[in-house]
Amino acid sequence: MTNSTDPVLDASGHSTSAPDAEALLDPFAVLSGEVVLVTGGRQGIGEAVRDAFLAHGARVVAADLAWEDPIPVRDEAGYWRVHVDVSDEQSVDGLVSAVEADSGLGTVGVLVNCAGTSTMSRVVDTSVYDWQIDQDVNARGSFVVARAVARGLEAVGRPGRIILIASQAAKNGYRCMGAYVASKHAVLGLTKTLALEEAPFGITVNAVCPGIIETAMKRRERVEGGALRGMSVEEIEAEDNSQVPLGRTGTPQDVAGVALFLASSLGSYLTGQGINVTGGMTMQ
Repeated sequence: MTNSTDPVLDASGHSTSAPDAEALLDPFAVLSGEVVLVTGGRQGIGEAVRDAFLAHGARVVAADLAWEDPIPVRDEAGYWRVHVDVSDEQSVDGLVSAVEADSGLGTVGVLVNCAGTSTMSRVVDTSVYDWQIDQDVNARGSFVVARAVARGLEAVGRPGRIILIASQAAKNGYRCMGAYVASKHAVLGLTKTLALEEAPFGITVNAVCPGIIETAMKRRERVEGGALRGMSVEEIEAEDNSQVPLGRTGTPQDVAGVALFLASSLGSYLTGQGINVTGGMTMQ
């Protein structure tokens, strides 16, 4: 028999109720032993997310297009690495099935979908091919990965956390990035709808909306964007910094910290949100 302050647990021992005061003393304890799937986990934001969850004792599966391993393989750093093409439905479903079948892993309890890409051109100059690249990886990829993880959680009747990395481009327009902006708006729309549908199952769904984050993709965008706008990389970088009220661009670790928060006991009452990590550049 439990009293009113005891957490309600599902069959797997995971809490489905609000965290109590004791849980808030160590809000990241719930991540110890949890199976966390991080797509795009080889570099950039995905690498930072991977390492942050690993540091809190999670069993992290880092999936990436660049890796060739068809099934999860334990890396010497402590995480499992595996190949995935998030734009390919069969690749994603096969990945989630392989994780569930691994005796050292099991059902994915937390998803952080970091896989993403961008193309750059004015809308009138954008080819259908380039448009589709962004939709396939960013929008379709978020959909098929989130769907696979949600199906797995529903099948075993346990709560979980789905975290999709969107962008401040999900809330604004940016010149020369029409295809990317449209794909990230789609991610935010998916987040809100999936949050409503999964709430009865105890599954929260949120998006993280990074601003200007210093990654290899951002450095490539400065080169391409500068060429399109007749500006040098240095001028683009100075412009970037001038737009951020906090006076600096972000790091992958800035984004990883918010993902950790959403997966912890602290984030249990948040769902359907697009949380800005922009240094104040976007405030909506």
